[in-house]
Amino acid sequence: MLIGIDDMFKTFAAFLAVLIAIEIYQNIILYLRTDVIPIKLVIATALVAISRKVIIIDFATLTPMDIFSIAAVVLALGITYYLVGLHHKDSMMHN
Repeated sequence: MLIGIDDMFKTFAAFLAVLIAIEIYQNIILYLRTDVIPIKLVIATALVAISRKVIIIDFATLTPMDIFSIAAVVLALGITYYLVGLHHKDSMMHN
C-alpha cells in the first residue's frame, strides 16, 4: 500500500492547482478593493502555474521546441518579477 511516484505527482499537481486558484482569488479581491492591478502578484501566480506545468509534464512526449518554449516563459517571468520588485523597492525608497 505504498504511494507510487505518479500518485505523488498527481497529488502535488492538485495542491498547486488549488494554490493557483487561491492566488487568482487574491488577485481579484485586491483589484476590487484598490482598483489597481497587483502586477507582482499576477506574475507570481503565472510563475506558480508554469512551475505546475513543468512538474506534471510528460517529458516523453515533448519536442525540444516545447522545452525551449517553457524555459523561455520561465526566464521571462523570472526577469519580469525581479524587475518589478526592483521598481517597487525604488519607489518605496523615494516616498
